[in-house]
Amino acid sequence: MLNKLDTWLTHHPDRAGLRGFKRFLTEFWFFGLKEARACLFAGLFFVAMFAIPRDGFAGVSRYDLLLVFALAVQAAMLVFKLETWDEVKSITLFHIVGFALEVFKTSGSIQSWAYPGEGYTKVFGVPLFAGFMYAAVGSYIIQAWRLLDVEIRSHPPYWLATLAALLVYANFFTHHYIGDYRWYIGAFILGLYARTTVYFTPYDRRRKMPLLLAFVLIGFFIWMAENIGTLAGVWRYPNQLGAWSAVHISKWSSWSLLVIMTFTIVANLKHIKHTVAVSRD
Repeated sequence: MLNKLDTWLTHHPDRAGLRGFKRFLTEFWFFGLKEARACLFAGLFFVAMFAIPRDGFAGVSRYDLLLVFALAVQAAMLVFKLETWDEVKSITLFHIVGFALEVFKTSGSIQSWAYPGEGYTKVFGVPLFAGFMYAAVGSYIIQAWRLLDVEIRSHPPYWLATLAALLVYANFFTHHYIGDYRWYIGAFILGLYARTTVYFTPYDRRRKMPLLLAFVLIGFFIWMAENIGTLAGVWRYPNQLGAWSAVHISKWSSWSLLVIMTFTIVANLKHIKHTVAVSRD
């Protein structure tokens, strides 16, 4: 049924007679539907965070159940051809990259946040399901790219984009020792992608927006999702141990940078596979 839904979402003849506010509402509606469909994995994952009791179920901890759930959803998306093997390999890479960051950030010497619950599938203090939160971001970008028929124009040289992504990832680690250079990296990225435009199709017409704006908007919604995750008590920041409070707004910039890193991986893989049009003017 989801394959039929995808076909319905992505195949629309040009409706020249659709104009004004009615066109805006139609395109906005279909854009929202496509975004919701692209967030299928992430959405189900966050529903599970609230649906699974904090103390687990039938003697199995919440962290272990979340891992089983994430693996089941991932397997189902592959079986029902909602993702290809190549996409699963990409998502696995996001899982590994994210899990490595989680291990570092929760280590005894850093303690940026913590997973307070018990679980058999915790490795170095981090539940194995945690990597799926980063994989969910990669899954969203891959799905949205297909559903919205994304095309990137004026893409910067791939080696520079890769360098920027590596700097972003490295800064997540090194800022604990040699200072936080995210704003310098951000300025570099701002110049790198200043001319880059993303073309997408919400309904039947091509639309465009600056790619940098897309990074910021996606980062904002991930920051909102992080607030939901901490509210559910799946993980906690030090200032949330006594009572819950909103995740600091500065995390928005961190997530936006992580989106850029994730996008770069997807764009490079797609460029190598020649599966989408990514062009430089």
